[in-house]
Amino acid sequence: MQTKVSIQGYEGSFHQEAARTFFGKQVEVIPCATFREVVKIAGNKKESDGAVMAIENSIAGSILPNYNLLQKSNLRITGEVYLQIKQNLLVNPGVKLEDIREVHSHTMALQQCYEFLDKYKWKLVETEDTALSAKHIHQHKSKHIAAIASKLAAELFQLDMIAPSIQTMKNNYTRFLVLQREDMAAPVTDADKASVNFHTDHSKGSLAKVLTKIAEGGINLSKLQSFPIPGSDFKYSFHADMEFDSAEQFNQVIEAIRPLTAELKVYGLYKNGNKSETKNK
Repeated sequence: MQTKVSIQGYEGSFHQEAARTFFGKQVEVIPCATFREVVKIAGNKKESDGAVMAIENSIAGSILPNYNLLQKSNLRITGEVYLQIKQNLLVNPGVKLEDIREVHSHTMALQQCYEFLDKYKWKLVETEDTALSAKHIHQHKSKHIAAIASKLAAELFQLDMIAPSIQTMKNNYTRFLVLQREDMAAPVTDADKASVNFHTDHSKGSLAKVLTKIAEGGINLSKLQSFPIPGSDFKYSFHADMEFDSAEQFNQVIEAIRPLTAELKVYGLYKNGNKSETKNK
């Protein structure tokens, strides 16, 4: 049966590329306008099998609202994808660089490509989505408008990549989480990474005690992100990504830190995403 997942953005977006990277090209995506909608649909077994959701970028950092959405959901992390973000200048077949008068794309994509765009006197038009910009120039058969979007968008909308990989920062990765409902999230074989959320009693040295136990257990803490606890006086919970050799090792550390925490939730154990295998070529 075909896998069906919700994503933020439109067909041809980097979210769809991430979904294809993890599930294969046959995956069916449900485009959503917001991340909140992504999580809502992922939590409904009548609508989807889960979701693929961006959680951080190597340049822009963490997408903090998405951690909050994850915390309030019934979803578990069953995988992750690191996707190299390559922005491409797309045009209808036959259009040349000298024909272009305007370039349309999401504001972040435009900003990522200023070094290239500054070489030309094109009008830059901000839109709500990179892939949607590509779709529009295809639909309108535009001869003087280009879009900045993914290679997948070029393939879906029969556009030419007149200038590939035009982003200024070449080493730009976005990390995506693969999410599924708790009732259908099967254990991941050979899992070597986990995400947890915890908070302590906020007494002196309480966080240091937790971090010491994690280190003593031989686990690599690859991420530690703090969040204000709503309604508290500047008290924080922590999201931690942990890398380990075996699930047994991870479980031993969890049992060691549980007495030191006021609350602890494991979002899931999964395979560590491999950057070298998920480059958007």
